[in-house]
Amino acid sequence: MTSVDLNADMGESFGPWVMGQDAALLEVVTSANVACGMHAGDPDVMARTMEVARAQGVGIGAHPGFADLQGFGRRRMHLPAATLRHLVQYQLGAALGIARAVGAEVRHLKLHGALANMASEDEALAEVCYGAALEVAPEIIVMVLAATAQQRAVERLGCLWAGEIFADRAYNADATLVDRSLPGAVIHDPEHAAERIVRMVQAGAILPEEGEAIPAAVDTICLHGDGATALEIARAVRAALVEAGIEVRTFEGRRGSI
Repeated sequence: MTSVDLNADMGESFGPWVMGQDAALLEVVTSANVACGMHAGDPDVMARTMEVARAQGVGIGAHPGFADLQGFGRRRMHLPAATLRHLVQYQLGAALGIARAVGAEVRHLKLHGALANMASEDEALAEVCYGAALEVAPEIIVMVLAATAQQRAVERLGCLWAGEIFADRAYNADATLVDRSLPGAVIHDPEHAAERIVRMVQAGAILPEEGEAIPAAVDTICLHGDGATALEIARAVRAALVEAGIEVRTFEGRRGSI
């Protein structure tokens, strides 16, 4: 890999309650996944986040999740397929509308939290979510957890997509993320996070905690802004990539399988 994108989930504040370090992260990342008001965020926060992202030249994405403010979208819900389709379309529609109002563009979509985890395990569920989004925005780039059921769904749909790996999360042997409730699931050491990401980008593979390397489409790396060392990790990862001669820039979508 000679280039890679850095993305972060943001716009997750709500009213006067502040979540994350969006302004600082927008100086590091090249893509922003903006919450759409269901698991987090509100219209004012969405607008402010998109305005700053546009001014910084950062690519903007819609970040839909379950309607679960109290649980921050991290609690699994089982919904009828039609309801799930409309839930994704409702949130993408809100993102498209706010973006147009502030002179920005929504170029990608990334599922959040429990919805994303379920879609990484269940290809049919992933296809429902992504198919719903494509009905609203046919040329949107779908950001997927690389080498999971999410990727298989976009390959079947034939849409534009980008493969994502995580800087601060441990991996299982099947390319899914280790559950946050388990020890070691979240990486807090900036130096360790940066070193392993450079190895994964150079290898074009996910390197799980146990098991063999998993070849993967490493188009974008997810960073976070809501942990004690999250901003340090983001800066360390970008610096390590640049030092390794890897260009950091907004991803382009791909079609088909890797």
